[in-house]
Amino acid sequence: MSEHAAPDLRRVGEDASVDDAQAQHDAEGLAAFEQIIAQDSRVEPRDWMPAGYRKTLLRQISQHAHSEIIGMQPEANWITRAPSLKRKAILIAKVQDEAGHGLYLYSAAETLGQNRDRMMDDLLAGKARYSSIFNYPARTWADMGAIGWLVDGAAICNQVPLCRASYGPYGRAMVRICKEESFHQRQGFEILLELSNGTPAQKQMAQDAVNRWYAPALMMFGPPDDESPNSKQSMAWNIKRFSNDELRRRFLGMMVEQAKVLGLTLPDENIRYNEAEGHWEHGPLDWDEFAEVLAGRGPCNAQRMERRREAHENGAWVREAAAAYAAKRAAKEHAA
Repeated sequence: MSEHAAPDLRRVGEDASVDDAQAQHDAEGLAAFEQIIAQDSRVEPRDWMPAGYRKTLLRQISQHAHSEIIGMQPEANWITRAPSLKRKAILIAKVQDEAGHGLYLYSAAETLGQNRDRMMDDLLAGKARYSSIFNYPARTWADMGAIGWLVDGAAICNQVPLCRASYGPYGRAMVRICKEESFHQRQGFEILLELSNGTPAQKQMAQDAVNRWYAPALMMFGPPDDESPNSKQSMAWNIKRFSNDELRRRFLGMMVEQAKVLGLTLPDENIRYNEAEGHWEHGPLDWDEFAEVLAGRGPCNAQRMERRREAHENGAWVREAAAAYAAKRAAKEHAA
């Protein structure tokens, strides 16, 4: 008798049948997915989708969610130092909105099968990224205006097209987020407008804030198109609608006109309108600095993550209490 058992031909046949059925299912799913994309329609959580599409969405949505949560820090730091009760109330509302945006986006990511705790663990472990812009310090009250006008303005320019993202839960979440971001951008503009029409010292404070936040805001859209590894595929899948450079040009055009109303100048002597191509152009950006910040070596990277970990640990009792309540309620309903 042979040392090795003969293969079970029936089992081999069954495995082949399963593989054939899976291949057929995947082929039909891919055809349906490609039709949805071609028709510029919406992919929903239960629809078949390529692994790469799911991975791209999880990367983008989780990074967006993390950015909202980390982005609360520079502004929350100014709540107790706001110059008036009115300003304090508005800033509290804005920070609260950003927490809500993070929750909307974590929920959208969960529809793709990603556990929220896993996403938070990846953030705290330094495995997940968030927008580089939030690793810069907010030094004066005018920074609240510059963040609102420039940072939230860039966010609106980038996120309004995402309302038409091909993945349904993401696009629907972005509709509400963009409405609230519009409020944030107007709040920042109004702060800068009041400062620029105030004393010479106040106007200089506003100008200084704009000088510091201008370049990081332009780099929020990501690296140039020829250096962006994910942009082309995201556009092919209708997740993104415009390239990084196109969004950057649109944003610059908006800021040029609004800066005139503010009476402030954008710190870029190379800004010009390209008549031949019909868009605004900016001077060179420091992409080495951008890479350093993304790599965790920005001015406030360590501080932002330390505070996020501290807040996560301090909030453990709330999560535990909520989980215990949910378990108790589920047990009660099951018993009934």
